[in-house]
Amino acid sequence: MSMQHMVKARGGAAVAVAAVLALVLTGCGGGGDDKKPSEPQKSSAAPSKGGASAPAPSAGQSSEPTQVLATVNGENGITLVINSAARDAGGFLTVSGQIKNSTDKDFTATSPWRGNELTTGGESVAGATLVDKAGKKRYYVLRDTDGRCLCTTGVSLVKGGASVPFFAQFPAPPASATEVDFSLPTFATATIKISG
Repeated sequence: MSMQHMVKARGGAAVAVAAVLALVLTGCGGGGDDKKPSEPQKSSAAPSKGGASAPAPSAGQSSEPTQVLATVNGENGITLVINSAARDAGGFLTVSGQIKNSTDKDFTATSPWRGNELTTGGESVAGATLVDKAGKKRYYVLRDTDGRCLCTTGVSLVKGGASVPFFAQFPAPPASATEVDFSLPTFATATIKISG
């Protein structure tokens, strides 16, 4: 009989623990769906904050960033607009912007943008570089452990009259560096100011 009481007690304890966990998870989960966006989300979208959301621009963005650090011309009516060059807390520098096609013809000569290193990785902006002239050092786009660039990929064309968002992540130059030269093959070099 004492064995039955012990089994019932353990079963009751398990039910009590499950009920407490369910209440805790209910309190932690969801809950924010009906609230307005928090202030940090608003400030990260503001161009004056350095474009914290720039590393992963969504294809459905309807408005372009208003801050322009540099605009440089490429070939056949293609323009590179740099909107942000922001230091991240992890010691990285992320450059982001738009590649615009001002003509009515699709631009398909994007292969040079990937550089010479990643010829099997598909179209990308992995050929971008940064130069810290004061520190006399060149920085290349970072790669993950599989050799993929930490940058925009899949850019095989820019449709006529359209623009494509891009980003590229680099090791951050020293904090004393406030300006760098950004280069992407087929475009002129742009001198940009670093924020953060």
